[in-house]
Amino acid sequence: MPRSPETVLFKMPYHMYSDNIHLAKKVNLIIRLKAIITIILLALIILGFLGCHPKGVGPMGPNGQRLTWKEMSKEQRKAHMGSVVLPRATALFRSWRPERFAVVDCTLCHGQGAIIEDFGMPTAHLPRLSGKLLLGPEFAAHPDTTRLKLDRLVPMMSEALGLKSFSIITRTGFGCYSCHLGPTGPMFGN
Repeated sequence: MPRSPETVLFKMPYHMYSDNIHLAKKVNLIIRLKAIITIILLALIILGFLGCHPKGVGPMGPNGQRLTWKEMSKEQRKAHMGSVVLPRATALFRSWRPERFAVVDCTLCHGQGAIIEDFGMPTAHLPRLSGKLLLGPEFAAHPDTTRLKLDRLVPMMSEALGLKSFSIITRTGFGCYSCHLGPTGPMFGN
């Protein structure tokens, strides 16, 4: 008759039995720790993907919460651009090249479309970008401008609009191609 594992354990010398119990406890502890770490990592990944974007940056909505960029009406967006986005962009460009950006208005980014209230982005008014990985040609031709926009303008604008910054991994979010066209037109869902 085959012996059960319990019978085998009870027939072992005490030190072997004790070692097996300690080993079983260690294995059980490791399994529990792995499960806890996996749950924590999954929760962090889910929070990272969901994040808190889009964020409410506009006026209060009917539910008592700030409206997101997409929830705002055209008039609310224009007011937000005038009171939040334009002052930030003005300060940034004037601190960089004050003589060139002495006057900053909606046409800086929206071109003549701003005059007829066509604020659609991305726009052909801005230089087309290469579409190359990590903007290699742009860095070669205009390193200071490209660095300023990547390091300061894009994060500033994504925050002002309550949008998640562009991720090279997911290829989503607010980034260069939210305003600039690529070589053949809009890129990355813009």
